[in-house]
Amino acid sequence: MATGSRQRRIRVGIDTGGTFTDVVALDEETGELVTTKTPSTPGNPADGFMAGIEKVLGLLGLPPGRGDALTAVSHGTTVATNQLLEGKVGALGFITTEGYEAMLEIARQSVPDGYGNSYFWVKPDRIVPRHLVKGVGGRLDHTGAEVRPFDEAGARLVARWFRQRDINTLAVCFLHSYADSTQEEAMLSVLREEHPDAVVSLSSEVLLEYREYERAMTTLVDAAVKPRLGTYVTNIKDRLDAYASTDGERRVPFYVMKSNGGVLSADEVVHQPISTVLSGPAAGALGAALIAKVAGFDRVLTSDGGGTSTDVSVVVDGEPTLTTEGSVGAFPSKIPMIDVVTVGAGGGSIAWLSPEGALKVGPHSAGADPGPLCYAKGGDEVTITDAHVFLGRVPPHLLGGEIPLDTEAAASGIRALADELGLTPEACAAGVLEISAWNQANALRAVTVKRGLDVRDFTLTTFGGSGSLLLCRLADILGLRAVLVPPNPGNVSAFGLLTVDVKNDYVQTHVRLHDDVDAADLAGVYDDLCGRARAALTKEGFPGTEHQFLRTADLRYFGQAFEVRVSLPEGAIDSALLAEVAERFHAEHRTLYGYDFADDPRQQVEWVNLRVSGVGPIQRPEIKKWSVVEEVAQRPSRNHGARQVCFEVSDGYVDTPVFWRPDLAPGHELAGPAIIEEFGSTVPLHPGFRARIDAFLNIIVTREG
Repeated sequence: MATGSRQRRIRVGIDTGGTFTDVVALDEETGELVTTKTPSTPGNPADGFMAGIEKVLGLLGLPPGRGDALTAVSHGTTVATNQLLEGKVGALGFITTEGYEAMLEIARQSVPDGYGNSYFWVKPDRIVPRHLVKGVGGRLDHTGAEVRPFDEAGARLVARWFRQRDINTLAVCFLHSYADSTQEEAMLSVLREEHPDAVVSLSSEVLLEYREYERAMTTLVDAAVKPRLGTYVTNIKDRLDAYASTDGERRVPFYVMKSNGGVLSADEVVHQPISTVLSGPAAGALGAALIAKVAGFDRVLTSDGGGTSTDVSVVVDGEPTLTTEGSVGAFPSKIPMIDVVTVGAGGGSIAWLSPEGALKVGPHSAGADPGPLCYAKGGDEVTITDAHVFLGRVPPHLLGGEIPLDTEAAASGIRALADELGLTPEACAAGVLEISAWNQANALRAVTVKRGLDVRDFTLTTFGGSGSLLLCRLADILGLRAVLVPPNPGNVSAFGLLTVDVKNDYVQTHVRLHDDVDAADLAGVYDDLCGRARAALTKEGFPGTEHQFLRTADLRYFGQAFEVRVSLPEGAIDSALLAEVAERFHAEHRTLYGYDFADDPRQQVEWVNLRVSGVGPIQRPEIKKWSVVEEVAQRPSRNHGARQVCFEVSDGYVDTPVFWRPDLAPGHELAGPAIIEEFGSTVPLHPGFRARIDAFLNIIVTREG
């Protein structure tokens, strides 16, 4: 493509996964959208990031080194997600109020699902071992009033103790510091003097919300990912600026995806690393939500299959559901995040035998380096990808032929594992995939059935490099009516990054019975939260006329343990608005739990947390609609060859036509068995299923009949 004389304006979304880095570029003048992928580089992720930028600009017709055309880059990263999922948390220290050192051990005393009673459950290791928890004297009450003064001398001893043992990552969470941060700030001053090399997270900066255990865990997760994420983001930002500048002065606006469905500048995100724990999954959920909504589906489940994990979420009326009760792996994180459940069931997830001899799959992953056996990069363990390769469900290459696969290495690994299990190689490979399918199905049930939703009412949208490989089996297990596969499914997360507004969330615990709420007092708290959001948006470069503020509140019936979030109407906070919020709470409670106490004056409503989201809107790419030619469905589709594929062990390998997805026009229909391939992903269409291409080039998969 000729670049012409005009100055190009290119906005890029780039999602770094465990195996591949996905890139989408938007020409802001013409609306042209280009996608590509490049291998991730775990040794230095910035290498894969910059290779992706250079590659996608080349596809737009720009010569090497034309980084000056970049107007902004939005990035979704799984650095924090994968670190937590794989439990790779370094040495952490925890400083808390004296007398509360056992907070992490006590936790919530809850036993996970699947254990009949606690006798059979072994409590997992805490994120910080007990000997690395230290208490400091001082105490506040729930209003923030000082009960005991801060013990500075004791704080200095604690700081020196951690310094002498080279514990350089610390989290501080004092009792009731959400109401007053003075004592935590005093502890930080001591640490700056006594242990200047320490990376420190304060709960009063991470989460101004009550519930000590959740606040402590959120602060510890923030501290745990801060060193690695900070180094990662800073490295990429420096290289991006150098690439885009000819005089060393130009800076490319660089945004990082947050778990809440917004983005934040790289300069700020290094101070809020906890906000990125579901960075990549959140971008995928948003991209899939927009694609499905445009295609006419308003109740959607999203399933994003990558190299390390599969992430699932619920979308209703085009909006992914939000939660503050989320977790990543074993670590709860009480921050606003898209309600994503993440399981270790990606293409690189390793198949292994338990001590009892049972076949297990994940959560450990071979990642991109060394990767699955078929990558021929030194991997020595069977993965989900190897099982797909052995059964012929994916081609003997990736990225349209750019990356050849060692099929014999995959076959050798499967045979060796099959011998240990006493199975045929085909049954072994099918077993690996069956376990993976049920792991994903259980995650989808966790976001639907366990929350009172009927999974059969939803359309599943699969994407990511490995997300669509098991869609037919998932449809069978869950009883789904249809599955949607977007165009370029391997790049949906990167596409989602181009649809995301800048967004910051602020919260303040403010416990009051509804009848005791003072409208002026409440307005003052919301004004303060809006002021913080306004300052952040201004710093991000948004003029005041573009600022948007979304106010919500967490309410409950007095005596309940958990809250329901409701939105506040527009306008001044007065008695009428308070009454409207109470009515919304009753209605939402009834929707969620099937009952409410709106007509029972004995059950009082209680306000708990006040929240504000500050939003800076961006321009979204347009999804093109094509004309559907109905008679196309009656034409024989030109296939791209054929290969032997095993869909059912009992049937063995069958000769299966292979179709190249770009050749399929809107209106085309295919019947299984068939394989649909494209640059970044593959859709195995099992016998008994049909696929149709819709007006937006999505593949819609349904059962025959």
